[in-house]
Amino acid sequence: MDHDLIVIGGGAAGLGALRAALWAKADVALITDSPPGGDCTFTGCVPSKTLLAGLNDGLDFGTAMARVRSTVADFAARESFEVLRKAGVTVIEGRARLVTHDTVAVDQRRITAPRMIIATGSKPAMPEIPGLTQAQPLTSNNVFDLNEAPASVGIVGAGATGCEMAHAFASAGTKVTLLESQSQILPEVETEAAEVIRNALERLSVTVLTDTRAERVTAATPDQEIPNRGSQAQATAGQKITVQTSRSDRSTSPKLTEPLICDRLLVAAGRVPCSNDLGLEELSIKLDAQGHLITNDRMMTSLRSIYAAGDVTGRVLLSHAADEMGRIAAGNALGKAAGGRFHNAETPRVVFTAPEVASVGVNRSQAPVGSRVAYLPLTEVDRAVIEQRTEGFICLVAGPRRWLRNTGGGQILGATIVAPRAGEMISEVVLAMRTKAFAGRLAQASHAYPTWSNGVQKAAAQFFGEIDGRQASVVSG
Repeated sequence: MDHDLIVIGGGAAGLGALRAALWAKADVALITDSPPGGDCTFTGCVPSKTLLAGLNDGLDFGTAMARVRSTVADFAARESFEVLRKAGVTVIEGRARLVTHDTVAVDQRRITAPRMIIATGSKPAMPEIPGLTQAQPLTSNNVFDLNEAPASVGIVGAGATGCEMAHAFASAGTKVTLLESQSQILPEVETEAAEVIRNALERLSVTVLTDTRAERVTAATPDQEIPNRGSQAQATAGQKITVQTSRSDRSTSPKLTEPLICDRLLVAAGRVPCSNDLGLEELSIKLDAQGHLITNDRMMTSLRSIYAAGDVTGRVLLSHAADEMGRIAAGNALGKAAGGRFHNAETPRVVFTAPEVASVGVNRSQAPVGSRVAYLPLTEVDRAVIEQRTEGFICLVAGPRRWLRNTGGGQILGATIVAPRAGEMISEVVLAMRTKAFAGRLAQASHAYPTWSNGVQKAAAQFFGEIDGRQASVVSG
């Protein structure tokens, strides 16, 4: 065999796998047809959060975008092919295709290893809307190529990406219309959290339309011709995009509404796995209906020598989850202690709007019968009052332990936090879940005052009694 392990794909999952393999002193090869770092570095977490931070710092759009490119270049330099080779990774640039359970083809070359990890990631989904392609829509792949903010933008999809980009464009002075086919924005979070973010976006003058679908897109210049020149990311002078929409009140069939007219259209309608043309079908590796590789919690596919990690599995489409999956996959593939199991429920999710929304595990609406819910509005968190940023809440869900029931507060089953620093605050809750700690540890541990995390301590104290008039409530059937 040429190597102990082959990793296909150099995004967050692939890099996580490489690190684990190097820690295990394994001979590992990376095969990738794009620069290391993947979506997180070039089109996801790094550029989007840099843009938001720059605009929050008061930079104009063009200057904020210049900061984005500089920051992306800095991150890319830390994980370049050269850096990986110096660390001991064999880097093979090209498109990989599985030939057998232990052989990969890159052009005419054959590379072998007893174990492989597929970490090819995902790409933006493009809904089948008539006229959409001709309108040269923006996606996360090209939106950061813009040098100037468009005067108006329509955004299809109000998940995390759609809401974050709505916040960014609105902060830059762009007129933003956000379209969501479901009944609330951020469909994956609990209703109260979604309402807080909707209100925050509307204060930025974002028009939020829920229960609304894009039915047809038309793009035309004043002479009704669509030019076929220039970068897709740069708005074509004089071009206007018309989006015919329909709205459903959930009790009747959709009704056509007034069309949306905008300068650019951004599609943020989810992602699809990059699993095609890898030779998976020939090896009978099982995929789900959307094309994700099906894995067990040790990240093994239906073929024992092949593992998968990251977005291509469809488990949790987040960079930190991909990194963890990659490390777990490599540990299990190599038979090292760094393996283990991946647990979706213990992975935190953060939406970086203002305020932020952070969640892990179950929320209030998902809490099982017999569990308890502690709720604390930010109006009762001293740091929030001091900063006069009281829109949001902290919600913890705890359930009884086997045998011990609610002793020590029980165990944490999940949390939702809406606050300016929610992404930082959620980490101690994740740690409590991961270590199976008593919920009471969150209340017992001394928290610096006045901090945002002091609110987590105050909320957790409700599992033991009444605190400032509030006590955890029991979920009934």
